[in-house]
Order: sequence, then structure tokens, then C-alpha cells
Amino acid sequence: MPLSYDVAVSKLETRRQEIIQRLTEHVLAEGLNAASLRPLAKAAGTSDRMLLYYFADKAEIITAILEEISARLVTKLGDRVAAEPLPYEELRAKFAELLFVDDLWPYLRIWLEVAARAAMGDPFYRATGEQIGRGFLEWGKAQLKSETDAQREIEAARLLVTTEGMLFLKSIGLDDVNARAL
Repeated sequence: MPLSYDVAVSKLETRRQEIIQRLTEHVLAEGLNAASLRPLAKAAGTSDRMLLYYFADKAEIITAILEEISARLVTKLGDRVAAEPLPYEELRAKFAELLFVDDLWPYLRIWLEVAARAAMGDPFYRATGEQIGRGFLEWGKAQLKSETDAQREIEAARLLVTTEGMLFLKSIGLDDVNARAL
């Protein structure tokens, strides 16, 4: 008896999610430079042709990986910040501490790779980076306890700018400068 359409779609989506998990682990370990089709297919335990069965093209694969990385990072950050919104200075200090946590570094390193590719003029990474950056801006707003909505907008922007600057300094070996700024 043939599978029903719903069961077949469900199996396809389950397999696709399994592949995304494997690909995410691969990219977190190896970086975006290892995200060409053959290495991705090998990491997924399939062929590059089968990988394209589950995804329309490489851009869709990378998008799915980056969405999963972002979701995981938000979860990891959420587990480490207060249960209730915090004033800007308290939240900034918490985020600054998180930049030095080793288990977050693979996620942050991928973010730096996206930013570097966007800076080189790659329109895909620029659009993807903007989407992810705006998502983190919104997430930051939800974490802030501010007197007004306008103040929350400003503080969320300051939080993003400050943490991104600190991330960049960490990536080039200036942890001592970050430590002094705290």
C-alpha cells in the first residue's frame, strides 16, 4: 500500500531537518569555506545530487544552515541572560561576558564570516547578514528594560554596535582591549 501524501511529506521534511542538523554541525566545525556542495553532501551522509533533492540550490542550503545557527545561538544566549528584561548597562555587561564563552565562539565565528563575505560585496551574504542582524536587533530589544519605546530602540542599536565591535576585537586578538572596556 503506498504511503499517503501527508506521510511522505512528513518523512521528507524529517529527513531534510536531519540533514540541516548535520550540515550545521559541519559548518560550525569547519566554517563557511567548507560549505561547497561535495563537502556538505559528505557531511550530510548523502550525494550532492541527493542534497539538491532536498534543497532547490546551494543558496537554500546555506540559508537553512544559517537560520539553524542563528536559532541555536539565540537559544544559547537566552539560556544565559535574565528571565526578565534588564536595563541597558546590565544587559551590555552580560553580553560582553558571553563573547568570551568558548562554546559560543563557533557561532560568532560564522557570523564574522558572513560579515566578511558581505563586506566583500557578496549580495547573498549581505542580504542574509542584514536579515540575521535585524533579527538580533529585535531580540535585543525584547531583552531590554527601557523607559520608552524610543529609548529601547536606541539602546538596542547601541547594544548591537557595542557587542559587534567587541566581537571584532576578539577576532583579531584584542581581548585585552575588550577587558579594559568592561
